[in-house]
Amino acid sequence: MKNFHGVFPYLVSPLDQSGRVLTDVLGKLASDLIDAGVHGLTPLGSTGEFAYLDRAQRKAVVQATIEAAGKRVPVVTGVASASTADAVAQARDYQKLGASGILAILEAYFPLKDAQIESYFRAIADAVDIPVVLYTNPQFQRSDLSLDIIARLAAHPRIGYIKDASTNTGRLLSIMNRCPELAVFSASAHIPAAVMLIGGVGWMAGPACVIPRQSVRLYELCRAGNWSEAMKLQRELWRINEVFARFNLAACIKTGLQIQGYPVGDPVPPQVALTAEERKIVEKILAQIPA
Repeated sequence: MKNFHGVFPYLVSPLDQSGRVLTDVLGKLASDLIDAGVHGLTPLGSTGEFAYLDRAQRKAVVQATIEAAGKRVPVVTGVASASTADAVAQARDYQKLGASGILAILEAYFPLKDAQIESYFRAIADAVDIPVVLYTNPQFQRSDLSLDIIARLAAHPRIGYIKDASTNTGRLLSIMNRCPELAVFSASAHIPAAVMLIGGVGWMAGPACVIPRQSVRLYELCRAGNWSEAMKLQRELWRINEVFARFNLAACIKTGLQIQGYPVGDPVPPQVALTAEERKIVEKILAQIPA
């Protein structure tokens, strides 16, 4: 199994007003992030607005990311659906395109029981020959992954990672204690340095798109065990997480990238762009982040 670790920015999905994926913009962003030292890329995560894209748009985003990465870093692409068959088809398609791994996301309209949730993730892992990262976000998902489900899925030969966006750091420690074979990634809802301290392997998060070098520096400080310097930098970077938590995440990341010169377009409708006042807040916070 590939050794995924470090900073994996959740990429935005740049679209023009007609819905065409701006593959050149996405390609430049992906290449610049790699040059900044990130350890991997994740298209079609929450910041990638996967819930608002059609199948062709999703495939274009994945293909553009894989081509831009050029095997320099792993590309772990999101797979999300309310249908098991559709999720399996996506996973197989993305593996054929050259994805290094799958970030498995469950979109549930009706509540599901544990056995049904487990079968969804197991079907994705059974369908591919590349590593699978479980994703759980109780704030947005109708059906969450319980510790029992996580423990059973951790025994699958291709499920070696989990990204938990619960905001409950104690839950992460419970996962680590119960499933030592499962590597844990932090989300932007957690404090990455704290997750690294208790045994995390990195983070997959949208803010890393706009502060990649600082994110990589934080990761390196954590890996070196330089916790005093790590927490000093973490306190400075946490302002980004705080402001992004106030507004629509994709809109914030796209605004930040626009400020940095990337024409990534507006959020996919029915989402809306930040107001002029909200944009000023994001711009002010970015200006305060150390280079």
